[in-house]
Amino acid sequence: MENVERTCNELVEWLKNKVSEAGGSGLVFGLSGGIDSAVVAGLSKRAFPMNSLGIIMPCHSNPIDEEHGRLVADSLDLKIEIVDLSRVYDQFIDSVNIKPTNKLAMANVKPRLRMTTLYYFAQNYNYLVVGSSNKSEFTVGYFTKHGDSGVDLLPLASFVKADVREMARYLNIPKLIIEKPPTAGLWENQTDEDEMGFGYNILDDYIENNKGPKNVVEKIEKMNIISEHKRNFPPIFIPKKQQK
Repeated sequence: MENVERTCNELVEWLKNKVSEAGGSGLVFGLSGGIDSAVVAGLSKRAFPMNSLGIIMPCHSNPIDEEHGRLVADSLDLKIEIVDLSRVYDQFIDSVNIKPTNKLAMANVKPRLRMTTLYYFAQNYNYLVVGSSNKSEFTVGYFTKHGDSGVDLLPLASFVKADVREMARYLNIPKLIIEKPPTAGLWENQTDEDEMGFGYNILDDYIENNKGPKNVVEKIEKMNIISEHKRNFPPIFIPKKQQK
């Protein structure tokens, strides 16, 4: 990143402008204890010092996630709410009349419940929901449709993971958060890089320099193609008589 201070200042102004354009009063976001959400928290706090709210939403999660979320909040003097979604998740799974056989189908209920929670707070306070997906994740579709992508603003989607780390250091995010292995917390011992099958350093190099090991590049390009629907609004059918 050429100038991290200038970039962060531009992001702060962008957040202010987007909230103003929407007639909003502030920002709300999930606080997972990961680096991406920590950077979103840091930027939001600078944009709206009194009207930024982080929501920690455990859902059969590792207790360390909440601990790290609180660590980020304490370091930023950020207001937080804790909403434990474990019972809601259990009730949903019990209410669905099919035997769960797909691990991801079950896991993705969690980010979708979190999205619903964030919009509950957003509407209550007239805030906008800020997402934490970065360009690396966005490129390969490593996010849940109508889950962590169900947001109003995506301030980090133009920046690869390495850029996010640089912003985190500038924003004085705790070193522990910056250096720990990234995880979506979908199940025990899950990490982003293990699930994707390659490291962020390789993915970032491909995005920025269009190079990398042939087998990994092929995998990245395939993931990009099959996840295109996740980056767009649903296709709209247009009757032939309306087509010109």
